[in-house]
Amino acid sequence: MFLAKKNGDDSVLRTHTCGELREGDAGKTVTLSGWVDTYRNHSGVFFVDLRDRYGRTQLVFNPDDAQVAEFAKSLRNEYVIQVTGEVSVRPEANPKLATGKIEVIVREAKLFNKSVVPLFVPSNLPDELPSEELRLKYRFLDLRRPDVQKVLFLRHRITKLMRDYFDENGFIEVETPVLGRSTPEGARDYLVPSRVHHGTFYALPQSPQLYKQLLMVSGFDRYFQIAHCFRDEDLRADRQPEFTQMDIEMSFINENDIMGMVEGLMKKLFKACFDIDLPLPLPRMTYDEAMRRYGHDAPDLRFDMEIVDLSDIAGACNFRVFKETIAAGKVVRGLRAPGGGKRYSRKDIDGMTTFVQEDFGAKGLAWFKVDDDGKLASSIAKNFTPEEQTQIIERFGAQSGDFLAIIADTFETSCKALYGLRKKFGVDLNLYDPKAKNLSWIVEFPMFAPTEADGSDGSVEGSTWTAMHHPFTSPRPQDMADLAKHPETARAVAYDLVLNGSEVGGGTIRIHDQNLQREVFGILGITPEMAQERFGFLLDALQHGAPPHGGLAIGLDRLVMIFAGCDSIRDCIAFPKTQRATDVMTGAPGTVDQRQMTDLAIEIVKKAEPQT
Repeated sequence: MFLAKKNGDDSVLRTHTCGELREGDAGKTVTLSGWVDTYRNHSGVFFVDLRDRYGRTQLVFNPDDAQVAEFAKSLRNEYVIQVTGEVSVRPEANPKLATGKIEVIVREAKLFNKSVVPLFVPSNLPDELPSEELRLKYRFLDLRRPDVQKVLFLRHRITKLMRDYFDENGFIEVETPVLGRSTPEGARDYLVPSRVHHGTFYALPQSPQLYKQLLMVSGFDRYFQIAHCFRDEDLRADRQPEFTQMDIEMSFINENDIMGMVEGLMKKLFKACFDIDLPLPLPRMTYDEAMRRYGHDAPDLRFDMEIVDLSDIAGACNFRVFKETIAAGKVVRGLRAPGGGKRYSRKDIDGMTTFVQEDFGAKGLAWFKVDDDGKLASSIAKNFTPEEQTQIIERFGAQSGDFLAIIADTFETSCKALYGLRKKFGVDLNLYDPKAKNLSWIVEFPMFAPTEADGSDGSVEGSTWTAMHHPFTSPRPQDMADLAKHPETARAVAYDLVLNGSEVGGGTIRIHDQNLQREVFGILGITPEMAQERFGFLLDALQHGAPPHGGLAIGLDRLVMIFAGCDSIRDCIAFPKTQRATDVMTGAPGTVDQRQMTDLAIEIVKKAEPQT
């Protein structure tokens, strides 16, 4: 190691951090350690910005000190060094740095470690950085970036606030097992083969659901846990195969108690993180109302744009597409994009048509622009009488310059397509402040949903219904009597917390009566034998004095993503997976040697090639 330290105690690696020194420290002799962020030579005087997780401090290497100046010439980006020197007030302050009014005149210096030439440096601006995949491959370097560290510091702060809040409210933190048994919870399990019990498997938890219910049966009354969970499902920008959630459960409560407890937490987080006094109680909307008004069960309420139903007008008009749609028992619904008539060209509209067709399965997009005379302009406008055009304009509340987008299809397809268009309009037309925050509850979800043909919803083979949330959700009291006869109309005591159009938390009141639990299992196609095999321990527990209980889980990764203003959930996890569920830094998932395979009695079967 190059050594330019002349005096002092080598055992002291630093007296201050790189974000700590201020004008009041001028004249002090200090020792700093960190990474070389930038270096520059101004007429023989070397300036280095030294960086650690706390900030940056400018170092000055005077050419009059030959040994120190020679050391400075050897430095490169990301070298790890230690310096000792005197704090001095800078002739010209740098307002971009918290330490921008001071600098350290270096008297002694030491090199701890060199660095190869990095593929990118943490001081690069976002538009100067390489691809995300390359940054994830060198994540240890990417994590040095202040922007990334800032997000992880926010994550730490949020989890600390959460722990304190629940502790103050009488909750106890309990760790539940990671190795459990496979139970259907709506997604595929990650399985772990047992070496001791050949042919059997553990499952990594999709959630601590059953264990936290057992804790309520055990009398713990109020539980929380920052739980690591795993789901083998297709990935999106806001999903990961492994994720973290703040998990809570309470006994002798109803849904208002749970929701009130979570609202108190959100108020605490909003005040601490944004200095916002969150007004309580939060607004509530039923699932049916959300689908009718916004086409989705997690609507973004930062801007006003509700779906307009034109079915009655469409059924009476002479436009064949609308008329046939209504005759087939479907719907005609649309959105008004204020000012969109001037914003969107014909090419833009063609792109929207492709968007709703390819992404949402809609048959097409009908549209109008409202011209300066307040009349409808479109290739299909001639199919509508002046009176019908007036009815459409009044139904939308449209004005000159607006764009009207209309979907004629099933209710479900219209919801999906109009939800997608609503998100697009919100961004394109700047209808909301990107920094705004809006929280609300969606309640009274359906108990059951029709099963998917491929079983990707975790449904039992051959069953008609799958659980909308999970099989342990309680129906509303008024729906219990006709539950088996009319599962399609049953509503659950379920509640989702929605932040800026994303579900950040969801929970239910649980079934605490074993007979009701068996009835729900039956509707889901779970036979008494299957129920006993998979959930016998739960059914047994419910016979031993189970209290009324319920809970909720908050997706910590997604909450941090929205709080930090990140575009992807990967930005707020220290070591995330890619969209292909791989860790490009470590090479996971990877192969294992034959000895391990033999110990686990596993043989790899070649996957059949798809037939053409």
